[in-house]
Amino acid sequence: MEKQKLNSTVVYILSIVGFLCCCFGGLGVIPAGIAYFMANGKNKAAMANPELYENPSAMRTAKIVALVVVIINVIYLALTVYRIATVGWDEMMQQSQMQMEQYGM
Repeated sequence: MEKQKLNSTVVYILSIVGFLCCCFGGLGVIPAGIAYFMANGKNKAAMANPELYENPSAMRTAKIVALVVVIINVIYLALTVYRIATVGWDEMMQQSQMQMEQYGM
């Protein structure tokens, strides 16, 4: 019986996109969450029948990477919500506008 490969490329791509999107108020939690759940599902299937899959450790590594990116995004999302609650949306937009003007954007 031929062993199936666990393709972790999609999980890594979604994790990288999630990491890059954390700068946008923690919105990267969406692709990173999808990556984590995909990796978790494939990892469970590989653990249930390890003789059917080739190199299940690659998917475990992808799952850990996705989990780290989810945690980073959740922290950044909580920080953004905290800033909006304490400073206010209008003040944040004014500060952003002043920074753009200062750097000539």
